[in-house]
Amino acid sequence: MVTQMEPKEAEIPPLSTLLTSPRWWSSDTVAVVTGANKGIGFAMVKRLAQMGLTVVLTARDNDRGIKATESLRSEGLHVQFSKLDVSDAASIEGFVSWFTENFGALDVLVNNAAVSFNDLYDNSVDHADTVIRTNFYGPKLLTEALLPFFRRCPSSNSRILNISSRLGSFNKVKNQSIRQMLQSDDLTVDQIEAIAGQFLESAGDGTWKAGGWPEVWTDYAVSKVALNAYTKVLAKRLRGKGISVNCFCPGFTQTSMTRGKGSKTAEEAAEVAAWLALLPPEGLPTGKFFAGSKPVISSKL
Repeated sequence: MVTQMEPKEAEIPPLSTLLTSPRWWSSDTVAVVTGANKGIGFAMVKRLAQMGLTVVLTARDNDRGIKATESLRSEGLHVQFSKLDVSDAASIEGFVSWFTENFGALDVLVNNAAVSFNDLYDNSVDHADTVIRTNFYGPKLLTEALLPFFRRCPSSNSRILNISSRLGSFNKVKNQSIRQMLQSDDLTVDQIEAIAGQFLESAGDGTWKAGGWPEVWTDYAVSKVALNAYTKVLAKRLRGKGISVNCFCPGFTQTSMTRGKGSKTAEEAAEVAAWLALLPPEGLPTGKFFAGSKPVISSKL
């Protein structure tokens, strides 16, 4: 067991270096990507498989997931499919059972699955419960269920990458008491869930606009605030135990969530996400927030 060290920004190798440096992974390295039948998730499955990993593509729609998997297999890529709806606890349980039967260990988990019901010109909380359940509780429950399967040895260093958003930055929360709680080094999962519950209560009774919550894509932003906070807590909990946990904001990307608008393609965003997922074990960062087409580490989530 080795202690995780947090490197300075200059110690993080560029993507070009990663692609030409000795690989720590092989075809025995297993990665799971959620919400991967399209968009960034699909592009990331493809990129990781092209890099030589065995990748599990998951999707909540069985037919779409199978079609996406078959398209990648037709290119000779080592991809397997399993249905998974992260908003459904029973589906998570079923997936973990399937994973147990088909794989001995897990190396990379990419929590990509997410939903939003807003568009670029709209902000409502009509589907707040679904958004929080899918974007926060789903990744949390799946991660906790898969933790026992992660390889924890110095030669590999497993990793969890949560696809998040700058909209979930803690400074987007204007409620001072909640923001202070989020920024505390003693933050707990129970407190994060209490914050999510408080938001859902305010969304239900119509008081959310005066609650100091993020002002843009409010329910989506709160779900990412919670996910970022969970990343922070989990990284602290797993520090020195062979698993790194980080967040990545792909930026304004052309996906179905943005109605096809954005400054970069899903493939461009996935290239950066794959870079983060495959960083060398030496000095592997944890508890960090990466953002931008040229990854920049923020010292705090």
